[in-house]
Amino acid sequence: MMNIPEEVKIKEVGPRDGLQNEPEIIPTEEKINWINALSNTGISYIEISSFVHPKWIPQLSDAFEVGRGIIRNPNVTYAALVPNSKGLERALAVGIDEVSVFMSASETHNKKNINKSIADTFPVLKEVAETAKQEGKTVRGYVSTVFGCPYEGDISFNKLLNICDKLFEMGIEELSLGDTVGVADPLQVSRLIKDLSDRYSAQKFALHFHDTRGTAMANVLAAMLEGINTFDASLGGLGGCPYAKGASGNLATDDLVYMLHQMNVNTGVNHHKLIEAAKLIQRSLAKSLPSRQMQLISHEEVSQ
Repeated sequence: MMNIPEEVKIKEVGPRDGLQNEPEIIPTEEKINWINALSNTGISYIEISSFVHPKWIPQLSDAFEVGRGIIRNPNVTYAALVPNSKGLERALAVGIDEVSVFMSASETHNKKNINKSIADTFPVLKEVAETAKQEGKTVRGYVSTVFGCPYEGDISFNKLLNICDKLFEMGIEELSLGDTVGVADPLQVSRLIKDLSDRYSAQKFALHFHDTRGTAMANVLAAMLEGINTFDASLGGLGGCPYAKGASGNLATDDLVYMLHQMNVNTGVNHHKLIEAAKLIQRSLAKSLPSRQMQLISHEEVSQ
């Protein structure tokens, strides 16, 4: 256990990856209030929305208004998902700090998610990355279905490595590797990071786990033991991928923070404030959040 990092950075993706999979469309003002609450929890990175066309993800059609309306904490990096140059224009107009581009390691999932082949996706992402960097922004990349695809099954390591090479060549600083349908197990996670570390530092990667089958926390521990210290998480366990059947249940920020603090791993996050922010979005959604922490709190409140 000596290899566990002393500090872990949590990247909160709930306002984007969490809300995009909810059937309800949350009013803009409530999204803004939630992000403002998250900004005061000690979380240093918040992905606030996605600048995709509203017809694809209507739940995030107010990305521009959200970006303009939030109160910026100077200690927080505010990021957004950007699919193309048009989306980048809108993201830059609201002063986004970091631009996130995305693609899949699976050809079929990429076509369903982006409506392009993998080969045709690279030039689009390269244009976004180059323009964003010219504007002084950092660029992050997401790669989905790394640990398995609902359409193609296992993804070959060489295929993933080729994608990583091309994205890093574009100047992307960090790649978030996604277990989009929650099929990964700790041994698979450990092997993948070891194999990638033959070419790249573990610090170039973040992990994005879904808890669909209850393995997300075990996968976090496996990744930490291999030197990963950055994880995406969604408060309350909200979210999933609209283009991957069964991709429910993001790794919950509140559960992750609890585990890390119990292990004396520093996150910089105030757990009490985090729970208050979770209660805020829970009221907006008018339903219980699925994380263990929030289920426990709901049970205790009912019992009182």
